[in-house]
Amino acid sequence: MGRIKFGTDGWRAVISEDFTFENVEIVAQAIADFIKAQKKPIYRKKKIVIGYDTRFLSDKYAEIMSSVLAANGIKVVLSDKPSPTPSVCVYIADKKFSGGVMITASHNPASYNGIKYKGFFAGSAGSNIIDAIEKKLYKSKVKKIDFKDAVKKKKVVLEDIVGLQIKYIKKYANMTKLKKAKLKVLVDSMNGTGGKYFSEILKGTGIKLDYMYAEKNPGFNNRPPEPNEKHLQEIMGRMKKGKYDLGVATDGDSDRLAIVDEKGNVLSGHRLMALLVKHLYENRKKKGGVIQTICGTGLINNMCKDYGIKQYETRVGFKYICDMMIKKDILVGGEETGGVGFKGYVPERDGFLSALLIMELLVSSKKPLSKIVSDMSKKYGSYVYEREDMIFPEAKRKKLMNGLKKNPLKKVLNKEVVQIKDYDGTKFICKDGSWLLIRFSGTEPKLRIYSETSSKKESLKVLEFGRKYALGLM
Repeated sequence: MGRIKFGTDGWRAVISEDFTFENVEIVAQAIADFIKAQKKPIYRKKKIVIGYDTRFLSDKYAEIMSSVLAANGIKVVLSDKPSPTPSVCVYIADKKFSGGVMITASHNPASYNGIKYKGFFAGSAGSNIIDAIEKKLYKSKVKKIDFKDAVKKKKVVLEDIVGLQIKYIKKYANMTKLKKAKLKVLVDSMNGTGGKYFSEILKGTGIKLDYMYAEKNPGFNNRPPEPNEKHLQEIMGRMKKGKYDLGVATDGDSDRLAIVDEKGNVLSGHRLMALLVKHLYENRKKKGGVIQTICGTGLINNMCKDYGIKQYETRVGFKYICDMMIKKDILVGGEETGGVGFKGYVPERDGFLSALLIMELLVSSKKPLSKIVSDMSKKYGSYVYEREDMIFPEAKRKKLMNGLKKNPLKKVLNKEVVQIKDYDGTKFICKDGSWLLIRFSGTEPKLRIYSETSSKKESLKVLEFGRKYALGLM
């Protein structure tokens, strides 16, 4: 039987290898044991909401999870259809549930599935919760109840949890402004849970929507549902030809977003987040701090200095951002991969809400998206972020990490290194503000190399330099 190992954002594994029915039952039992062991009043309700994505067997895994939790005396509300991850979090917040489970492997290839656990605070569970669940693995015998019997006895209740998320989004967004909008938007749902939900959210507005890959397809049309430039070539091409104002692409579980401008350029997650900070601060006049991860951009640093906004930095993983959003007055918290959370909403990413706020920005600015981005670069500087992932043998990880500590770089491509951060991988920051980061993924067996400079050419050079440096330390 394959091993169960939780990473940065829950447990992900290859279907039928490690991700088996039996292992899902074991994780479900560990979650049940964790909930039953908690002393906080919120856990006394023993109520959990479960969602699932469009992957192969996700609905079956969700039924297994429901059956085990129900057999352990935990009341379960199960989504009646594939649902975005944020819908689980919104449901927890609205109903004051003990927590939630999402069956998804997010942006991973079709061969993967996974389990995300969401806390009673309606966001990604931190290490304290995940570690506690991991410690319960294999500790007690799995209790099961027949799924149909559980539904019949109302121990498991099937419900539309997506409708509640849409209600929350429409309450947060400025629907009055969007009603008057005359935008043409192309949506790539990447065969994930995004489907055609934008039509439901934007019904009655002046926004015209066209869709790509909105149908359910567990194979994701042979591309991972990860919205980055590599996987969005088709929408980029159509944006160039179709006279659209905006292109949006949601990932497999719709908590993350990529946007494409009217010229067919995919904007980095950094630029997406910068635009959202700009809109909420300048147009919506909202206040609060901004959180980025260690992979964050100098663009947002400059913006925050200009606005007089407090800045925070965390390790990679939205659970760290979520924790900060709960504890501090945070306006926007986000990752370089396009996952962004907002003050006044649940402390979780929501690709739908991010898209609506970008649409609001376009209406408010009365400028093409490329012009807004260009103006932002002129004011705050040009920052080009790049990333390269490489499969890395587990046995050589320790050697590389030790090498990074013992032989830290003093220069990156002849630029002096003036600061080193090593709380999540190792980040070398140069005198001119450019940087190189080398770290291991918390969700996949990969080494990630990141860079940011003032040009794409230079950033790619830094990546290549970083790759050779890492390989030389093996």
